Amino acid sequence: MTNAIDWDDAYSNFAYIPDGASYPQKWRTEAAQFRSEMDDKGLLKADIAYGPDTRNRLDLFMPWGDLKGIMIFVHGGYWKEDFDKSVWSHLARGAHAHGFAVAVPSYVLCPQVRISDITVQIGLAITKAAGEVAGPIHLTGHSAGGHLVARMVTVTSPLPQTIRQRIRKTVPISAITDLRPLMKTKMNETLHLDAIEARLESPALLEPQEGIDLTAWVGADERPEFIRQNALLANIWAGFDCSITAVEDPTKHHANIIEGLTKADHPLTRTLLGL
Repeated sequence: MTNAIDWDDAYSNFAYIPDGASYPQKWRTEAAQFRSEMDDKGLLKADIAYGPDTRNRLDLFMPWGDLKGIMIFVHGGYWKEDFDKSVWSHLARGAHAHGFAVAVPSYVLCPQVRISDITVQIGLAITKAAGEVAGPIHLTGHSAGGHLVARMVTVTSPLPQTIRQRIRKTVPISAITDLRPLMKTKMNETLHLDAIEARLESPALLEPQEGIDLTAWVGADERPEFIRQNALLANIWAGFDCSITAVEDPTKHHANIIEGLTKADHPLTRTLLGL
């Protein structure tokens, strides 16, 4: 017999993070400061619509001088938590310092929509952002956002081929790559995942696009399930014609793993931008 797994506990991040409840306010404060800086310099294009809902909006931070391309960050929150683009603006700092435009979209959340609908929304958001800025595209996202950016580089991606061809690097951070265990959690009362959708929306169960370059990034101090999910994607996709690597970032947990994106010379930023 095998021991029953408590799947709610397996995906409970903040209960295992010291002072975990303080992070959302920390993010909001740092994001507001960065937004104010960019707005004062005339570098913020706020609330660009990519769809009909009030949450189908993205912010675009433009750099000074020569444009190197665009980085797009997709936020997490288990596809259901009440976060939006304004909480994550500061994560543009690292890429912005290297001359990249940075787009951060909001999206309609579960249970108003399904995860498969959010996949379509993110495809529209990336397409809109890419239409605003020329050059190569670099994708990253955290947790559920990591799932969504990995989903964008599968063979069933909603992205047009012209956009897919511009993607140079994808870095899912602490991504959920196999959705099937979530059907056994209480959060599925909100997500409404079934076996068919879980399979069709799980990057680890899908084929990657040929030739993609992806680094699956996770904190070494995260919950074991997130470390497993990170390794799972890298392991399975290693059997395809693409470049796949995995990183376990020492001492990082699910909340502070994204802080590397705020620093121009952090390995996370440099990996994402191909520096």
